[in-house]
Amino acid sequence: MKIIFMAWTLDKDIKNILMKRLATLLSMAMLMSIGVSARGQNEDKNSTPGDNFEYREVENKAFQVGEFLEYKLAYGIINAGTATLEVKKAPNKIQGREVLHIVGRGKSISAFDLFFKVRDRYETYIDKEGIFPWLFVRRISEGGYNKSQDYKFFQNKGKVKNEDNEVYKVPHGIQDMLSSFYYARTIDFSNAKKGDVFQFDSFVDEEIYPLRIKYVGDKTIKIDKGKFHCMVFHPVVQEGRIFEDDDDLTVYITKDENKIPILAKAKVLVGSIRMELTDYKNLANPVAKK
Repeated sequence: MKIIFMAWTLDKDIKNILMKRLATLLSMAMLMSIGVSARGQNEDKNSTPGDNFEYREVENKAFQVGEFLEYKLAYGIINAGTATLEVKKAPNKIQGREVLHIVGRGKSISAFDLFFKVRDRYETYIDKEGIFPWLFVRRISEGGYNKSQDYKFFQNKGKVKNEDNEVYKVPHGIQDMLSSFYYARTIDFSNAKKGDVFQFDSFVDEEIYPLRIKYVGDKTIKIDKGKFHCMVFHPVVQEGRIFEDDDDLTVYITKDENKIPILAKAKVLVGSIRMELTDYKNLANPVAKK
């Protein structure tokens, strides 16, 4: 009840902003691409797509079928929600190609459900060899606001079709909100220097959204799960997006071949929001834990 009382004593406008930010950060556990982005524009972005298009191949040592990640989300010292990410093998091929089915879920805890209930589900079906999406499904319910999105990717034709059969032209290899996270994890940051900025494109809300991140160094951090050796990143903020300054969001990624986000910290109007890894299973590689 203490959590509920503290939340309800906030000014109404501040509370609404806070709850929307909490929902956004829950979604970020699905996305996390804002926390880790990639190796410049796709090498084949300017290729001419068609029926004989040669699909990109990406070496993936970062994740495997069965991987499970769990996070907790807190506003200050108040626990607000949880999020999970799970990699599964898809039962069927798409376009004759092997596919991985990735599911992300985010939800508020029961104490917050009473005044701002969040139930988000994200799914992406990604090409096993190219780590690009064929299908993206989004179902969100946030404080009475509901939204559904279904994107079908025609990667060999450079097109995306939404649930209303509207067609958008996109570069080959473009990512969706969830697949961005997994594609980013395949990148080799071993030669990254402080200040280096990396970028790739994602299709978000019917727009091609450039995701940019700046590497700022390494740090060993301690969370409830233990001590981890991490790479530290800040987003390069796009005007009109959630965060105003580069240092409004800091993400810590394990400095190993898994490249999993351990901790994300974000500044908001009042206080700060923290997302922290609470569990992991079936990683593809040893984790950089002290």
